[in-house]
Amino acid sequence: MIVKLFSPYIFLFVAFLSIGIFSCQNKKQATATEAEPELVGPVFNEDSALTYCVEQCAFGPRTMNSTAHDECEAWIISKFKQYGCEVSTQKADLKGWDGTLLHSTNIIARLNPQAQQRIIICAHWDSRPWADNDPDEANHRKPVMAANDGASGIGVMIELARIISANEQQPNYGIDFVCFDAEDYGTPSWSGKEDEDSWALGAQYFAKNYQLSTVNYQLKLGILLDMVGGQGAKFYQEGLSKHYAQSIVDDVWQAANEAGYGSYFLNQTGGYITDDHKPLNEAGIPTIDIIPYYPDCEASAFGPTWHTINDDIHHLDKNTLKAVGQTIVQYLYTIDN
Repeated sequence: MIVKLFSPYIFLFVAFLSIGIFSCQNKKQATATEAEPELVGPVFNEDSALTYCVEQCAFGPRTMNSTAHDECEAWIISKFKQYGCEVSTQKADLKGWDGTLLHSTNIIARLNPQAQQRIIICAHWDSRPWADNDPDEANHRKPVMAANDGASGIGVMIELARIISANEQQPNYGIDFVCFDAEDYGTPSWSGKEDEDSWALGAQYFAKNYQLSTVNYQLKLGILLDMVGGQGAKFYQEGLSKHYAQSIVDDVWQAANEAGYGSYFLNQTGGYITDDHKPLNEAGIPTIDIIPYYPDCEASAFGPTWHTINDDIHHLDKNTLKAVGQTIVQYLYTIDN
C-alpha cells in the first residue's frame, strides 16, 4: 500500500518475499521502559474501535469505484456526524497508474469547527484492489479486505471523535479527522511498473486543494494512522516524519510512555516511507506517520498480512488499537494549546 524509500543507514524494507507468512513475529523486545501511566483525557475504548473496523469490513473490500466503497463512504460520514462532527467531502476524479478514472472522496470531519488553529488526524479508507504480496500467486489479483491497512485507522479516528465529543474537557484547538481516498491504488508488483506518485492520490489532492476550500484557519500539524491494529505491531519512528516533524515525533512517543504504551512505541528509527503524510509535509503541514515496522518478518517489514488476502478482522488486535488510540488521546490533551 505504500512505496518505500530506501537509505543505506536505515532499516531495509523487504516487501515482496513470499515465504513464511504466518511464522513472522516481531522478535525484538521493546526497549522502552514503561512508567506508571499518568492518563489525561477520556478513556479510549478498544472494543468500540474494533467494532468500527468490523463494520467497515462488512461492506467487503472498499476498492475504488465499487459498491462497497460507496456504501462505506456513506457509513463513515454518518458515524462522524453521529459524534458531533461537521462533515464535508472533497470529490475528485483521479487517474490511476493504469489510466483508470478513480471516483475519489476525501472525507473531512471537523470537531470544534469554529477554531482557527487545527490539528489533522488522518488515515486512508480505501482497500487495495490487488493482494500482490500474498504468498500464493493465485491471489495476486484478488482484492484485499484491508482490516488493518485501511479500516484500523478509520476505526481509531471514529472512536476518538466519539469520546472527545462526549468529554467535558475539550481541546482549545479544532481537530480535523481526514479520511483519505485512493491511497492504495499504487502500481502492483505484477505490473512491471514502479511509480511513486501512483500512491496516496487522495492525500495529494487534499494537499493541493485544502487552502482553496478553507478560510481563516491554519493546520498546525498532522498525525497519520496507518495499519494501527495489527497483531504484534511495534511502532518505530519513521524517517520522513523525523525529517519534517521531529518535535511531533518526540511528543507523541513521550505521550505513549506517559500513557503506559512505551513497549509499542519504540525509540528507534524505522525506514523512510512514502505515505499520505508525504504530500502534507510538502504542502507545509508538519505531519508524522504512525506505522508499524516488523524487522524480523520475512514476508514484509509491514507485517505478515500486508497486501495479502489475510488482512482481515481475524488478524486485528484490539490491544494495538488501544495502544495507539490512548496515545493519541494523551498527546491531544497534553500538547500546548
